[in-house]
Amino acid sequence: MKLSVAAEVEAALAESRPVVALESTIISHGMPYPANVAMAREVEQIIRDAGATPATIAVLHGVPRIGLDADSLELLASDPGVRKVSIRDLPYVVARGEHGATTVASTMRLAALAGIEVFVTGGLGGVHRGASSSFDESADLTELSMTDVCVVSAGVKSILDIGLTLERLESLGVPVVGYATDEFPAFFTRSSGFEVPLRCDSPKEIAALMQAKWSMGLHGAVCVANPIPTADEIPHVEIDAIIDQALNDCDSQGITGKNITPYLLGRIVELTEGRSLEANIALVRSNARLGAQIAIANAAR
Repeated sequence: MKLSVAAEVEAALAESRPVVALESTIISHGMPYPANVAMAREVEQIIRDAGATPATIAVLHGVPRIGLDADSLELLASDPGVRKVSIRDLPYVVARGEHGATTVASTMRLAALAGIEVFVTGGLGGVHRGASSSFDESADLTELSMTDVCVVSAGVKSILDIGLTLERLESLGVPVVGYATDEFPAFFTRSSGFEVPLRCDSPKEIAALMQAKWSMGLHGAVCVANPIPTADEIPHVEIDAIIDQALNDCDSQGITGKNITPYLLGRIVELTEGRSLEANIALVRSNARLGAQIAIANAAR
């Protein structure tokens, strides 16, 4: 599969300078327009200001793109025909010459193919609530077990079963590292009630862990859980009640599969009167800053 790599990204990779991959599903399916495109541009600038090169990843006209220009970001943010593309969907969209916004799983795979070792997102996919009967698990989990990329997030999306997701990551051999925290964060809130299995307190420590893992032939991601800034979080008790209502609404409407997460995030924005969107943007900003610092530390090794 041929990748189209933006000149800025290609030059940075050729010179072993720090590069940070960014997903595009958060642009097309995670936030409303025009907040989504404004967020995408801002996050790219945060990474540049920190001293790294951003590489937003998507599929346009059937071609995987590593780094997007302003027109491409606008298309992803505003075109309703853009597909949500996970690993399963990637060859289909490429073969048909369609547009696709990449999820955590497909962004990881394309980043690794391009030689990018650090990827920033909002929250990870995982085991859905009720998975014991629905068997609904995100493809992010299996990709995390296979692909050598450091993934910086604000934890597992709080609409999921966090405990079971952590159990699956343990079974898959994926290191889950709390950044300056002993408690696993839950996306909108810093508190989940679950202890984080590992802890690092600096980007340099995380870069050392990445290289130690991969140099031992242990393939798969390093998951860095970076709690949302305190000033921007929604309290655990409050957001849990809202999520429960959104889940009930989802069930009553019969929404299933890959449509669940976009529906729930949108419904939560409505129920919080926009506060969850503000929190989402804040945590992505925070993750971008940390991701750039990790990429810089990794490039210096």
